[in-house]
Amino acid sequence: MTGISGRDMSTNQTQTGMIKPYASKFVFISRALDSSLVVAAMALVGLINSGVSGTFPLEYWVAGLLAGLIYQVSAEFTEIFRSWRSESLWAEAKQVILCWSVCYSVVVFAGRFTELGGTLFSWPQVFQWYVFTLTMLLFWRLVTRIVLRQLRIRGYNTRKVAIVGTGALAQQVASRIKRCTWGGYQVSGFYDDRHKNTILDEECRRASGADSKVSDLVGGFDFLVEQAESGELDSIFIALPMRAEKRIQELLERLSNSTASVYVVPDLFVFELLHARTINLNGLPAFGLIGEPMSGLNSWVKRAEDVIGASIILSFIAIPMLLIAIGVKLTSRGPIIFKQHRYGLDGRAIQVYKFRSMTVCENNDVVTQATKNDMRITPFGGFLRKTSLDELPQFINVLQGRMSIVGPRPHAVAHNEEYRVQIPGYMRRHKIKPGITGWAQVNGWRGETDTLEKMEKRIEHDLHYIHHWTIWWDVKIIIKTVFKGFIGKNAY
Repeated sequence: MTGISGRDMSTNQTQTGMIKPYASKFVFISRALDSSLVVAAMALVGLINSGVSGTFPLEYWVAGLLAGLIYQVSAEFTEIFRSWRSESLWAEAKQVILCWSVCYSVVVFAGRFTELGGTLFSWPQVFQWYVFTLTMLLFWRLVTRIVLRQLRIRGYNTRKVAIVGTGALAQQVASRIKRCTWGGYQVSGFYDDRHKNTILDEECRRASGADSKVSDLVGGFDFLVEQAESGELDSIFIALPMRAEKRIQELLERLSNSTASVYVVPDLFVFELLHARTINLNGLPAFGLIGEPMSGLNSWVKRAEDVIGASIILSFIAIPMLLIAIGVKLTSRGPIIFKQHRYGLDGRAIQVYKFRSMTVCENNDVVTQATKNDMRITPFGGFLRKTSLDELPQFINVLQGRMSIVGPRPHAVAHNEEYRVQIPGYMRRHKIKPGITGWAQVNGWRGETDTLEKMEKRIEHDLHYIHHWTIWWDVKIIIKTVFKGFIGKNAY
C-alpha cells in the first residue's frame, strides 16, 4: 500500500480540514461573540425595564462591558474556547454554565455596592440578565453544532483517524467514535503488527464504514507511519494493552516525524473502575481508578434529596414512632433505641439508631446475626424486624448527615472486618453514605447472610448502584421499598 500523492493530499485536506487552518480566528470570533452577547443581554434587560424606548442608562453599558471582560477571565479557567469536537453538547454546556455563573456572581456581588444595586442588580432584572445571557450563549453553540454536523455528514471539515490495536480496547474506541456523530471522525482502519489477520467484530466494521473484507481494515505499523507522514491521517488513537509499553514507545518515536495528533488511550479495562476521573497533579495527569461517586454537584443533589425526603417522612411517621417506642418499652426490659457502631462514609465509624428488637444489645468485636427463630428476638421485636419498622429511627441519622435514605445498608463493624478480607472490593461500598434502603434490599438481598454467596450478591448490587447512581434511580428504589421492600422472607 502506498500513500497519497502531494496533490491528492492537498485536495483532501482542503475538504476535510477546511476550518483547521483558521482555528485561532474562530476562537477569536467565539470570544468576541460571547462578550457581545453578555452586553446585548444586559441592553435587552435595560430596554425592557427602563421604560424609555431605544435607550437606557449609561451605567448599564459600563456594567455590561465590565461583565464581558470578567467573562473572558472566567473563560480561561473553565476552558470553554477549546475544541469540543470529540465531546457532547451537554459537556460543553456544563462548562459554559459554570463560566457564566462565575462571571455573573462576581458582577452581581460587586454591583450591589454601586448605584445599580437598586435597579439592574435587583429582582427581576438580575434574574432576567442571567437567563437571557445563558440562553443566547447556549443557543449559538447549538446552532453551530447543527451546522457543522451537516457539513461533516457531507464530507466537509472531517478528521481521518486511525486506531492502533484490535482488541477490546480498540473496539471500545471505535464504538465511541461511531457514537460521536457530531465530530466528523472517519476511521481509516485498524493497525497492529502482531494481529494482521485478526477478525474484527461487527462493531469495528461499522465504525470504519468499510464494505470490504475485514482483513482489509487492518494494516501494520509500517503502513500506519507511511500514512501519517504523507498527511493522510489527522489523529491516531493508540489502544494497545498496558503490557505493550515498549511497542507503544517505539511507535511514538516513529510517528514523531508526522504532523498527526497522537493519543494514547490507557487500557483501564483491566481494573474495576469506580467513577474514574483524571486529576492534574501539579502538571502531571493522574487517573483516579477509584473515584468519588458523590463529589461536586452530585453530593449537593444527594444531600438535598436526603434532607427534604427525611423531613417529609419524619413528619408522617412521628406518631407511629411514638407508638412503637411505647410498645418496645412495655414488652421488654432495656433501652428503646439501640445504638450500634457501624462503618459510614469512607469507612469512618458512626452510630446507627434502631428500635431495640432483641433482649441483648451486641456492639462488640463479635456480633451474631439474627437467624430464624432466634431466641434473642422479642415477640414485638420480631414484628418490627419483619416489617423493617425497627429501622425508622435511622431517618434521624439521615438528617444528622451520617446516612442517606438510599445507599448500601450499613453492616456491623465485626461483619465489615470479617467480609472485607473475603470479598474483593467490599470496602468500596463505603465510598458513599450507607442507606436505610438500597438496590440490594429491593432485589431480595436483605436479612441474614448465612453464606458467603449471599453477601457477595449483596455487595454486587451495592457496587452496581454506586457505579450507576442517579437521583431518578433513588426515587425508583424508594417506591419499590414502599411497595415490596418493607416485608421480606429473609428478615429475622
